[in-house]
Formats: sequence, C-alpha cells, structure tokens
Amino acid sequence: MKISTKAAIGAFALTMTGLPALAQDAENGATVFQRQCQNCHNVVDDSGEVLAGRPNMRTGPNLYGVIGRQAGVVEGFRYGADLVAAGAEAGLVWSEEAITTYVQDPRSYLQEVTGNNRARSQMAFQVRSESDAADVAAYLATFGAQEEPAG
Repeated sequence: MKISTKAAIGAFALTMTGLPALAQDAENGATVFQRQCQNCHNVVDDSGEVLAGRPNMRTGPNLYGVIGRQAGVVEGFRYGADLVAAGAEAGLVWSEEAITTYVQDPRSYLQEVTGNNRARSQMAFQVRSESDAADVAAYLATFGAQEEPAG
C-alpha cells in the first residue's frame, strides 16, 4: 500500500503529539478568507496597502500581523471587553492554533480562556470546518511585518 507524503507527515505528527494533525493549506485559506471572512475583516499592511479583503472594512479588526499579537490591541478598533480581557488579563496571544479554535466558536473559546462562563465575543460568525479554520489561520500567518535581515 502506498501512503501519501501528507498522510505520512500527519501520522508522524499524531505520533509525536498524541493529537490529530491538520494539514494546513494557506492557498485554501485564501479562498475561505475571501468567501467567509472578508465581509468583516481585511489585511492591510503598515503602508496602507490592502493585501486581502476589501478596503475600508470597519466591522472587524485588520488582521495584518495577527499571528504573535496580543488579543484585543489593534489601535482604533473597539473590541468587546471579554476579548480585551483575554489578551490583557489572560495573556492571549494569537497563534495559528488559537485562531483555528477561536473562529470555530468564538464565545466558547473566550469563556475557556478567561474562565468566565458569561464571556461573549462580538464575532458572531463561525467557520464550521476545522480544516477550513486551520487553513485560514495558515493563510493569516503569511501576513505580517518582515524581520530585518541580521548583519
């Protein structure tokens, strides 16, 4: 029986972590972002260039550089108190894994992170598919400030 490279990598990851591994596909994430996320979010770099989504979105925060950023801190965006608390008090920093879980059920995720069973998210939309959520997170990870070369 022949096994694909993706399946072999997934099996290896499962063995190493004890958890199922998702093969993330940033290209599919771009499609999912366009279909499901750009109605509220965009990705605009520091120079003002729109890299993904539509210009002048005001519903959700700009997602440029979201991976590695503390939750609830984009300048000029009014976050809900519970998301701000998740970042400021619970120390939530967005990772691909955190975004994957959050976009599937924002309210439950904030409740778990904050320990507050009344926590709410202003993001009502949910990405239903775990693989689509992981792909969107992988896509968002492609945007961010580039590090200066050392030397």
